[in-house]
Amino acid sequence: MFSSVAHLARANPFNTPHLQLVHDGLGNLRSNPPGPTGQPRRPRNLAAAAVEEYSCEFGSAKYYALCGFGGVLSCGLTHTAVVPLDLVKCRMQVDPQKYKGIFNGFSVTLKEDGVRGLAKGWAPTFIGYSMQGLCKFGFYEVFKVLYSNMLGEENTYLWRTSLYLAASASAEFFADIALAPMEAAKVRIQTQPGYANTLRDAAPKMYKEEGLKAFYKGVAPLWMRQIPYTMMKFACFERTVEALYKFVVPKPRSECSKPEQLVVTFVAGYIGVWKGLFARIIMIGTLTALQWFIYDSVKVYFRLPRPPPPEMPESLKKKLGLTQ
Repeated sequence: MFSSVAHLARANPFNTPHLQLVHDGLGNLRSNPPGPTGQPRRPRNLAAAAVEEYSCEFGSAKYYALCGFGGVLSCGLTHTAVVPLDLVKCRMQVDPQKYKGIFNGFSVTLKEDGVRGLAKGWAPTFIGYSMQGLCKFGFYEVFKVLYSNMLGEENTYLWRTSLYLAASASAEFFADIALAPMEAAKVRIQTQPGYANTLRDAAPKMYKEEGLKAFYKGVAPLWMRQIPYTMMKFACFERTVEALYKFVVPKPRSECSKPEQLVVTFVAGYIGVWKGLFARIIMIGTLTALQWFIYDSVKVYFRLPRPPPPEMPESLKKKLGLTQ
């Protein structure tokens, strides 16, 4: 599968590290013009230099694997970090008479279960959302390349928002299947007093009572909840990054330092998700921003190709009469 995807990725509009050389006119330097002394200059393979700057080729199996690893860290760590808030939120939804608000929910939980009670469900949360992140971010990159090749370079630019929506929806479909078993165990641990305190207790008990159905009967509600959210999350992020570099950041992304690029990533992750109830403002807004920040940091650390925001193809500019 990855070999065919890698083949498509090499000719894909998102593979901009190579295309940027051509757009900047640097490809002409490969013709090896004579030097000032009349002797042939030493060839400068700028494409090779660009490839050497990265740890792997765009669209390769290693690229997708490391993107998946970035998803594991971004989703697994952030969701585990907010387990106490998630626990109180779930209990407020199940028993609103007992848990009347966030602060009251924390107070009641601490009184009944102590500090350790706030960590209930951390294991299925970490495992489940790590698996979800692997599929969400890893498959998003895969589907983005596949759908882009189906559309072609010009339509990829014109329909890029629809492409982001379709790629993220496809990735989340599989991500929720990976998440469902652990999410089912987490909910029972957090919201059913006396059922189980740990994943080791909950999983065998669930299987004994209902079989595999116990772990996957919640996948349809997950799809209904997560797929629309993920579509908005990815499409808004992609277009917000594009807008920030176009209208806010005073210089092109290629001239920004890595820390500056990561700041843009964090800001773009937060914009568009700030409305809602107080608990969701804290949880979803911070989670989304941190997830994109961690994911992009992994790409920076492992020196993965990170294409700049999309630009209109030259062929489309000519068709629209924007260039001669």
